[in-house]
Amino acid sequence: MGRRAFVHDAVVAMQSGGSPNAPGGAITLALCGGWDHPPPCSLAPHYVTNTPTGQSLTLRVLFATEPVNEQRVRALIGEALAAGRLQGPDGGVAIWQLRSESAGEIRADEEDHAAHLVAH
Repeated sequence: MGRRAFVHDAVVAMQSGGSPNAPGGAITLALCGGWDHPPPCSLAPHYVTNTPTGQSLTLRVLFATEPVNEQRVRALIGEALAAGRLQGPDGGVAIWQLRSESAGEIRADEEDHAAHLVAH
């Protein structure tokens, strides 16, 4: 069976001064093993969006993988977010606390992007 698209939603509380991109970077490290690799990510090509609201950050991870790997990918995302810390390539450290996470549904406005991830 081929790849399918999935969504993983999460909310984290960011410590002041941390980059809102850090949790997404932690997810990329968990799924790809590093920031610098030729695309696509072999396990789960993905795209992370974040929406800040006060000290909280809502993350939406759109990813594509074989259905047999869905739970593994979700576990890697959850572990990366639960770690609550990332040292970026510039040496800066971002700290956050995972508040919630759950499976989400692909929205109509995400269907084209999801199809692109599945294809690549």
